[in-house]
Amino acid sequence: MAMELDDRKVKILKAIIKNYLETGEPVGSRTISKYSDLKLSSATIRNEMSDLEDMGYIVQPHTSAGRIPSDKGYRFYVDQIELEKDNEVSEFKEMMVQKVDKLELVLRRMAQVLANNTNYAAMISGPSYHKTKLKFIQLSRMEEHKLLVVVVVEGNIIKNTMIDISDSLTEEELLNLNILLNSSLNGLTIEEINLDVISKLKVDAGAHREVVELVLNEVAEAIRAGGEDLQIYTSGATNIFKYPELSEGDKASRLIGTLEHQEVLQEFVAEVNANSDGDSGIQVYIGDETPVQSMKDCSVVTANYDLGGGLRGTIGIIGPKRMDYEKVLRTMQNLMNQLDGAFKKDE
Repeated sequence: MAMELDDRKVKILKAIIKNYLETGEPVGSRTISKYSDLKLSSATIRNEMSDLEDMGYIVQPHTSAGRIPSDKGYRFYVDQIELEKDNEVSEFKEMMVQKVDKLELVLRRMAQVLANNTNYAAMISGPSYHKTKLKFIQLSRMEEHKLLVVVVVEGNIIKNTMIDISDSLTEEELLNLNILLNSSLNGLTIEEINLDVISKLKVDAGAHREVVELVLNEVAEAIRAGGEDLQIYTSGATNIFKYPELSEGDKASRLIGTLEHQEVLQEFVAEVNANSDGDSGIQVYIGDETPVQSMKDCSVVTANYDLGGGLRGTIGIIGPKRMDYEKVLRTMQNLMNQLDGAFKKDE
């Protein structure tokens, strides 16, 4: 039976290759036994090295008792590095997208970095869901007149709700409703679930149209989730005082008030998204071009970041009209590239 690379053999092979890469000298069992995390005797290591040689991962030069990696050993080592890198990226994506508390910390830190790098004010909106598609609906009976409605939308946002129904559904009727709802609605955005779709669905549901109406309300809520209580993170508001044209009179206090007012910033982000039509490119608003009245004396540079699955947010830098546009655009582009590399899903 062919031998397999177990964890111990992998550790020993990695230790041999790392040691050989550092020294260029054939590696013996005594050297490997000094690796603290292995905690193996020289005799055990010799046996494992003999197995690795039989498997073709290491070879013994004629003039030495030590071993060096073979081409097969190098290939394994490189593949392991790539696998570890892929796993790190996957874990990073998971941390950033699914663990909201950590994502919040990252966005707060990002706003600080932007403000520090540019000497202007910075804002970043937490991710919300745009043109989100419905992925799955599941109706389950909890009691005779109570249904659990599970709605899953893009971005793997899950909404569970209990609804009261006047109907008493059999298992077969419940199964048919599940099939009807999923076949009619899966893959549609909120815009696509129009009156025609809803009317047809109600007709097809027949006596159970009331259940369909209640479920549709939950679907609409799930798809819209996140947009209404959009979180905006700001940093560097006091940088405004560095620029006389923004700090004279009550201009600075109005501007800083705006940066502390979530609802105004949410409206600003909505305007920016409406103007960009989903485009993630960088936009520059100068003076009267800015959608917010209290920013009319400023220039605002914005860009949309995209985490995949319809999950998007907006980054903005607010400064005087005489801002260093070249530096701001370069800083913004670098940030977008980093986000792109960290989050973009493989095509």
